[in-house]
Amino acid sequence: MASTKWVLDPSHSEIQFKIRHLMITNVTGSFGKFNADVETSGENFESAKISFTAEVDSITTNNEQRDGHLKSADFFETSKYPALTFISTTFEKVSGEEYTLTGDMTFHGITKNIKLHVEHGGIIKDPWGNTRTGFTIEGKISRKDFGLLWNAATETGGLVVSDEVKLHASVEFVNQA
Repeated sequence: MASTKWVLDPSHSEIQFKIRHLMITNVTGSFGKFNADVETSGENFESAKISFTAEVDSITTNNEQRDGHLKSADFFETSKYPALTFISTTFEKVSGEEYTLTGDMTFHGITKNIKLHVEHGGIIKDPWGNTRTGFTIEGKISRKDFGLLWNAATETGGLVVSDEVKLHASVEFVNQA
């Protein structure tokens, strides 16, 4: 069967992360500039090949000072490491519309193999005749695994920023038949 290319619709997609702040609340951030491609065998997503890139300098947490700190050498060091990438190694159906996505994530000069949970929203024809598909992706990574080590202790001995980062993406693709 011929391969099918699916291209991201960025106006109907979002890439977010959450991290604990002072161990009492979560701060949500996102990337404003990103791209992804999916290659499948027809409309079968099992064994899909997926690639994703985000411009790290497009990070936003709705706080200009914090965003500047995240772009600095304490965290992402965007002047030296401008992109975050993910290249899939496997995309396996678990059951129904549930999948496990495994691949190599690279940022801050470090590549780690990660595993993500994926829910496939289905395939539809939009009112303009395009075939579309959507996914919700969830996962967790350790920021320290990627060399993002900055932290500070609070007065009570807690940490300002947790190690665990929760990932969330809602993405929509258009078939490029």
